[in-house]
Amino acid sequence: MPATLTLVVDGRPVEVPDDGSSLLEVLRDRLGITSPKDGCSPQGQCGCCTVLIDGAPRVACVTPARRVGNRVVTTVDGLAPDERAAWAEAFLATGGSQCGFCTPGIICRLSGLRAGKPEAGDAEVERSLAAHLCRCTGWRTVLDAWHAYGTPGPARDLDAAARRATIEGHAAQRVDHDVPLGAAGFADDTAPVDAMVAVPDGAGGWATGETLADARRAAGKVQGRRSSLEPQPPLELPPGDWAVVLRTSWVEPGYLETDASWCVPGGEPVSPLANGGAFGGKVDSVVPAVARRLADELGRPVRVLLSREDAVRMGPKRPPVAAGISADGSGVMRVARTTGIAEAIRAMAPALHVEEVDVAGPPTSSAVRAAGWAEAAALLAALAGDPIVTLRSTAGAIATASVTDEVVRVRVECGRPLDEIVLRSYCVGAAHMALGWVGSEGLALDEAGEPLDLTIRSFGILRASDMPPVEVEIVPSVSEPVNGSDAVFAAVAAAAWIGQGCPQDWPTGRATDRKVS
Repeated sequence: MPATLTLVVDGRPVEVPDDGSSLLEVLRDRLGITSPKDGCSPQGQCGCCTVLIDGAPRVACVTPARRVGNRVVTTVDGLAPDERAAWAEAFLATGGSQCGFCTPGIICRLSGLRAGKPEAGDAEVERSLAAHLCRCTGWRTVLDAWHAYGTPGPARDLDAAARRATIEGHAAQRVDHDVPLGAAGFADDTAPVDAMVAVPDGAGGWATGETLADARRAAGKVQGRRSSLEPQPPLELPPGDWAVVLRTSWVEPGYLETDASWCVPGGEPVSPLANGGAFGGKVDSVVPAVARRLADELGRPVRVLLSREDAVRMGPKRPPVAAGISADGSGVMRVARTTGIAEAIRAMAPALHVEEVDVAGPPTSSAVRAAGWAEAAALLAALAGDPIVTLRSTAGAIATASVTDEVVRVRVECGRPLDEIVLRSYCVGAAHMALGWVGSEGLALDEAGEPLDLTIRSFGILRASDMPPVEVEIVPSVSEPVNGSDAVFAAVAAAAWIGQGCPQDWPTGRATDRKVS
């Protein structure tokens, strides 16, 4: 029998085996505390598992449990009730949380900062957030939440807020006080305690175990690395004398909650889209079908999980393009062969001829945010050359954007707002993703098309300190609500590109230093 460790977790003493487990494994799999999240599996790079050790923030996934023996561990669940409520109110009132996956760790980080520097300004908060990634919110609303701490939020119709979040995220989403605290009902948080765990075995099958650690050992999981290579557009430009040309690279959607599902024998698998749409990256996730099949074969509940490395290798990417457009709007867009992508491109630019080509690389999907039509919109905007870009999305929303080093300005009309806080949050997040897409995001692949960048920091996602302020103007309307943030995403991307002089290849390298790891 292994020796035991004694910890004080969220105010109560506990004993756990001293078997080499990480603190995150102890919290989630031994103690059933699911507010710390596993977003990088475990690379120590996303901050979603951040907890307080004797009041100091630390990522739990790479912290051996034996290092914190006889110490006090506090998750977001163990914060004082009034502090928990104040953080939940602040994040809800500002839109600082959307899906709610990364925010428990962020709240723990900010709690530690507030204990020592309650008057910290934006620069200090941004520095404290350097250990975190948030894909949804674009960081500025997180800074708003810091300043809103302890201030009552406005009265709101949270059902209407959830409707707007569902429209923007293309999947059902709750908006409530428990969401920033990690209680949105993510698939891996709700699995039965006796469920067997299955993970990809690296050879096209699935390795199983009684715990996640057992399954990963059975699979022979190798820790992901990042390459020293820069992302390269995989397609050659179509021949022609073009007014504007554009080539894009492989891009990882980069959702923080990796694919997860579970199923009981004879049952329906739990959706990996528990509280948000993952930017279209999980629409065709393999994990629900695998959970159903294995549960029926094994005769017991099974939870299926992708690691961060699995999600990069197996998850769908935005189809790369190489395009040229003439002054009259005609042209050719070459694109990685993808179901539905030609229709998406033509919906924005009917005069573009679409050439689908086979290209070695990870799977692609036209469900990824604004795939195809956002690239077409950028080309059309570049023809006009106006640094203030106005476009109508394929959903019917109208967005106007301008981008400078100091500020991003956005104007959006997308039907009845329903809830302006949620809509603003999604627009800020869309601006964040657009700036990264143009300037810094991309994956390096080997000659066979296998991704080499397998750590979450290697994707080029903008950090809090990289993100300029975003001013959002919402145009009132009485028409039916439609998605507005995808239009903002396309408009900001086009404006950022035009502001840089329309260099041929994305990422342009202008947004941030990709060498940060």
